Amino acid sequence: MADRLISVGDGDCSNQQNGTQKKPILVDTPTSDAPSKDVDLNQPRVFKRRWIMMFLFVFYSLSNAYQWIHLNIIANVIIRYYNESLPENEFQRNTTVDWLSMIYMLAYIPLIFPATWLLDKKGLRIVAICGSFLNALGAWLKVACISPDRFAVLMTAQTICAIAQIFILGIPARLAAVWFGPNEVSTATSIGVFGNQVGVAVGFLIPPVLVPNSDTLEEIGDDLSIMFYAGAGVMTLVFILILIVFKNNPPQPPSKAQLLAVQNAANEHYGKSLAALFRNRGFFILMVTYGINTGSYYAISTLLNPIVLYYFPGHEENAGQIGLTIVLAGVLGSIVAGIWLDRTKTFKGTTVAIYLLSLFGMIAFTFTMDVGLIWVVFLCAGSLGFFMTGYLPVGFEFAAEITYPQSEGTSSGLLNASAQMDDSAT
Repeated sequence: MADRLISVGDGDCSNQQNGTQKKPILVDTPTSDAPSKDVDLNQPRVFKRRWIMMFLFVFYSLSNAYQWIHLNIIANVIIRYYNESLPENEFQRNTTVDWLSMIYMLAYIPLIFPATWLLDKKGLRIVAICGSFLNALGAWLKVACISPDRFAVLMTAQTICAIAQIFILGIPARLAAVWFGPNEVSTATSIGVFGNQVGVAVGFLIPPVLVPNSDTLEEIGDDLSIMFYAGAGVMTLVFILILIVFKNNPPQPPSKAQLLAVQNAANEHYGKSLAALFRNRGFFILMVTYGINTGSYYAISTLLNPIVLYYFPGHEENAGQIGLTIVLAGVLGSIVAGIWLDRTKTFKGTTVAIYLLSLFGMIAFTFTMDVGLIWVVFLCAGSLGFFMTGYLPVGFEFAAEITYPQSEGTSSGLLNASAQMDDSAT
């Protein structure tokens, strides 16, 4: 089948106005999984094993996202169990437990720059191995936290998991560019983000079931032990699979444009690349707005347990299920947005529409909490999640479009750093 080189000319992207060149993409590529001996390694080809790489990354991302929120959704239980090693002041005690989630944001901001440099220079495999190892290490350290006087150890374990996160959030756009064909990139990025969202969903759903607010601290300790051991086992399995199976890149690139982009990322000066991104007005505006949107989602996730319990006392499981509703709706929104972008390439129009609908969803969620009807909260939470978290892959792909040929890993990393700073400020 003949190869055909075309350009993405989306009027919404305003590539020429931002001083960037149109991204060439190659279509009608073959899908064989094994190149013949006489094939030029620079000849584009899409491999079936790309789906193995993607779903392995999804599993890896899921496991880390679970660890981000699985303690804060049972914050009242954590405060009760670790009370003797927490501050006596109620506000300080609550804030200290909130830091189990916020440490993810604090660690990300300074460490994203060396992480994106490592991704650009060493590739996907090294970054994935580093992240999955730290993820497993933090999970096993949590096993040693089963005592009311060991909150400091728990915070140390969560900090290690937070450091592992920097090797995850910037990968989806890069993984899609390295392994997937040009007409699959937006969908692949959506699937990559999907892992993070499902991990948050699992983190909302499972802990309230495994660790209820039992009558005695001994029972809570036993429940925490089960949760931590199970988590450590899963994280270790993920690390082993990454170490054995995960590959840096396919034997042949999926398109000539992706090949050139990856080569440029490996050879470019990292400081100059950052400077070029900050000089791009369109990207700077996107970075600020993405940070506000996504940072608001992170803040809601962190504080969901105390918010729900304030209006609906004793509804710990409902708090987790509301969080689950937000995330599952966001997963659906991500998939719909990815398919829509692959077909239309209307990045700017899609962004504006999603931001407006996210605003309306946030207003509805805020002003329906005191109605006293839990089903209304579920409904508004689902609407908010569909648009607010559904935008995550759209932002990554929009950034890649308006900053081409800069590295997808660097632009994604800056978007995530903006979101983390907004959440920390909130």
